[in-house]
Amino acid sequence: MRSAKRLLPSMLGLATILGICQAARAQSPTYGLGKTPSAEEIRAMDITISPDGSNLPPGSGTAKEGAPLFAQKCAVCHGATGTGGPAPRLVKSESDSGPCLAPCINNGNVMALHSPYATTLWDYINRGMPFLQEGTLKPNEVYAITAFLLYKNGVIKEDDVLDEHTLPQVKMPNRDGYAIPDWKPGTPRPFPKP
Repeated sequence: MRSAKRLLPSMLGLATILGICQAARAQSPTYGLGKTPSAEEIRAMDITISPDGSNLPPGSGTAKEGAPLFAQKCAVCHGATGTGGPAPRLVKSESDSGPCLAPCINNGNVMALHSPYATTLWDYINRGMPFLQEGTLKPNEVYAITAFLLYKNGVIKEDDVLDEHTLPQVKMPNRDGYAIPDWKPGTPRPFPKP
């Protein structure tokens, strides 16, 4: 009986502390991080660009058109030549030496060579670049920058025109090096949830 009397104040104290912590957590500030996306922002990002080019928008671009765009919109992070900037390298360099910090992007995994489909490169640029200005590039600019990177990595010729029809036809160097599961948009993913 005596130990139950000593246990009761401890339990009440613990319950009080947990209650205060929960109330404080519910009223904690948001620090101004994040925002609820607008319907237009969701619509702009709610697309799937598949390897066959489904959902690619109309537009076109060449490496020649992409060179000045890359210099203006990409070089500050990725370097004037696609290497040497603070962001990952985008163009295979002559040598693969030097420091390589995580995530390490070296000649073996430059996206324009490692990706199995050119549409993946287009989609990444379209959705995620330029840093802190994502979604601001027009389709013609994305096609031109994609063409520039593919040209600089020796995948296409400088005057090849990329558009919604020709981009999916680009034979990427690593296309046969990937094992892609048979999956169609709108169907469940082939991998079980953990």
